[in-house]
Parts: sequence; structure tokens; C-alpha cells
Amino acid sequence: MKTNFFGQRNAIKTHEGAPSSPVPPLQQLKRLTMACMLWEDTFYVDGKTVTEQIEEVCKKVKPAKIVEVALDCHQKGFLRHIPLFLIVQALKQNAQCKEAIAKICSRPDQMTELLSLYWKEGKKPLPAQMKKGLAKAFQRFDRYQLAKYNRDNPIKLRDVLFLCHAKPKDEDQAAAWKQLISNTLPTPETWETKLSAGEDKKESFQELLEKGKMGTLAIVRNFRNMGDAGVPKELVERELMKGKRPLLPFQFLAASKAYPQWEELADKAMVQSAEAKTKLPGTTVVFVDVSGSMAAALSGKSQMSYMDAASGIAIMLREMCERIDIFSFSNHLAHVPPRHGMALRDAIIKSQPNSGTQLGLALQAFIMNRKKDVKVDRVIVVTDEQVDNNPPRMNVPNCYIINVGCYQNGIKNNGEWLTVTGFSEHVIDYIVEIEKEHEKNDKEEGCKDL
Repeated sequence: MKTNFFGQRNAIKTHEGAPSSPVPPLQQLKRLTMACMLWEDTFYVDGKTVTEQIEEVCKKVKPAKIVEVALDCHQKGFLRHIPLFLIVQALKQNAQCKEAIAKICSRPDQMTELLSLYWKEGKKPLPAQMKKGLAKAFQRFDRYQLAKYNRDNPIKLRDVLFLCHAKPKDEDQAAAWKQLISNTLPTPETWETKLSAGEDKKESFQELLEKGKMGTLAIVRNFRNMGDAGVPKELVERELMKGKRPLLPFQFLAASKAYPQWEELADKAMVQSAEAKTKLPGTTVVFVDVSGSMAAALSGKSQMSYMDAASGIAIMLREMCERIDIFSFSNHLAHVPPRHGMALRDAIIKSQPNSGTQLGLALQAFIMNRKKDVKVDRVIVVTDEQVDNNPPRMNVPNCYIINVGCYQNGIKNNGEWLTVTGFSEHVIDYIVEIEKEHEKNDKEEGCKDL
């Protein structure tokens, strides 16, 4: 059979059939992980396949780089499980990762989850780097934190303590660890323990809020519970606006969906988180993907979709850009009204039917209708990159794709686009820093010319 002819090689394509560009393994790893909910199915690919793709790509990436991606997923992507999974892949290549383990295990239950992932295919001895990392992580937790996450799971916190041979940093910690081993830690005062003990919901939530014992995430996750219990909205707002823990934009959207009566609280907290950030100068044009694949849920238990995640980024951009125009695209281009917060989310989602992903045609329509005297400083496309056709040349100084999907192949790069993967506000921070660096380099080049 003759094989020596053109067209024999398998062309790389997106799931919608558009040509894609091959990317180096490290970039591919970032694409697969920075917006990945481990083992969760996506619109086109099941969670098992995505996980297998990550494992295969890790074999082609240096272990130190895998550790760097794991830290980025934890610190910038605010993801819980994928950083631990990446650490396991790095350990397979004998990575030096004890410091990364200590940083990524920011909650006690992440130590047991890491051990569970490492033993997923059967129990085996722990590598020295893992033991040292877990030992260092164990020292960061106080009695309250250990009690809060001391669950009756197959792998317990005391199992981790025995395996990593951690040494307490002082006598108080040594006493706490003895209580952990003997299972005599005092019951922590949390909303879960108070409610499971049958205490009055309203009184329990009020007491915890007044004592400052409910973090930002606990508050937004309990909007409905607190609202239904009759907790004063003013008290919830006061504690919510104090919160400094970074949340993903769509987590505020989830809170508003769960309890629409307090939507303005989630709206206010989300906008506040953007107001303190560095602004993007000039004119920004944003295109949000509202195709069918974007309507898929982020996880099997989540009511939030990739479209919600994309809308959250658009809401952040609305507050961070000096001047901004927002469009949606599916089968056609639709202009989105200049709204803010949750109203902008609603306008994006309702702008047109969720159908195909005609990005190229949408951008071409924008180019055709764009006023020649209007200067555009940057174009940002928020998408899962599973497009029918690729973008034309925009002839704009800065062109970005914010990829909120976790698919192996994305839009074919014509050299004009920079792709950033993830759905936290850090993707926008990255754009800010990139443009600062470009501006700095341009000034230095100008000085050389003089």
C-alpha cells in the first residue's frame, strides 16, 4: 500500500473541526490543567480521558516544570485536586518537591487527598520528598484546623502523621498531635458541627459570623442556608466584605444563583475584588463564547457552567478596563449591553442561542463593522477554544485568548494571539503584567535608538 503522498499525516484539529497548532508539552500541560476539575467530564471528553492525557504529557515534561505548573494551579488557579495530582506525576520522576507539597497542602485534608492519589493504584512506600513535604505541611496546622478536618475516612490525618514522622514545633503542637492520635481533639466550632448538633440555625450562623469564624467561601456557600434561617442580611454583608480570601469569579455567581434574594451582596463582593486591581488602559474589546459546549457544567455536582466561568471573567474585565466593549459569539456576533456585575452575566447568557462556535466569522463581522477612527488596544476572546473556524488577523496591538476549557488542542495560532488558560482573575493579572513588560521594553528600545 502506497503511503508516500501529501495529506497522510493526521492534522491536529479542535473538537469542532477547526485547524489547531501543535504546542510544546509544557504549554499543553498548562492547557490541560489550569481550568481542570480532576476526573470531571467535559462537553467533548470524559474526565478519565482528560486525566490520562495529563499523565501522558507529564512524561514529556521535566519534573521541575511539572512542580511549577502544580504551584500555579494552586496559587493562581485556586484549584484543589489537580495540583495534588500533578505532584504525584512529578514524584514518579523523582522530583524535588517537598517545598511545593508544603505550600499546596494549605488545608489538612489536602494531605490525606495527596496520599490517596499516590496510593490510587495500590499502596507503596512514600518517597523521601513526599514525607518531608507532608511533615513540613503538618507543622502549619493548629488544633482547630486539625479537628475541623479530622474525618473518619480510609486515610486519616493520624495516618499521615505516622508516615511522615513530623516533629512538632513546640509543646502545644505536640499536645495537639497526641490528641489527634488518640482521637480526643475537642470538637471545633464550625457551622457544620453546630448544625449537626441540632442547634438553632439562625443563632448558630449569627454567633459564628459575629465571632468572625466564617470565611469568605463558607459565607458564599451558605447564602441560602443563612437566608432561609433568617440571618440579618446586614451581618452577612459586613463579614462578606471583610473577606480577603481570593475566590473564583464564578463562585460569587454560584452564590447568587443559590439565593437570588442576596444577589446584590455577591455582586458587591465580586466587584470589590476587581476594584483594587491594576487597570488595563485604553480600549478593550471582549468576545465571550456562548456556544453549546460552554453550557456544560464545570463538574457533575455543580450548577455552574463554563459559560458562567467566562461571564465571571467578563464581569472582572468590565471593572478593570478603562474602556470596554463586550460581544458574545456562537453562530453569529451579538453586542452585549454595557451592564455591570450579575446584570452583565444575564445579558451575556441571554444574548443569543447556545449553538455553534463561529469565532472566525464573528471576528470578521467585527472587523467589517468597526469604525476606522476607533483605536482598539486589545482584543480578548474568552472561550473553551473548540471552534468551527479560526480567527482572522485582527491588526490590533494585543490579542489574547483566555481559555477556560481543558482540551488538548486549541485555536491555531497565526502568531498574533497569546493564550492564557484558567478562570481566575489571575489570567487578567497576567495580561496586565505582560503589557507592562512590553511597555518597559519599548521604552528601553526607544532610549537605545536615541
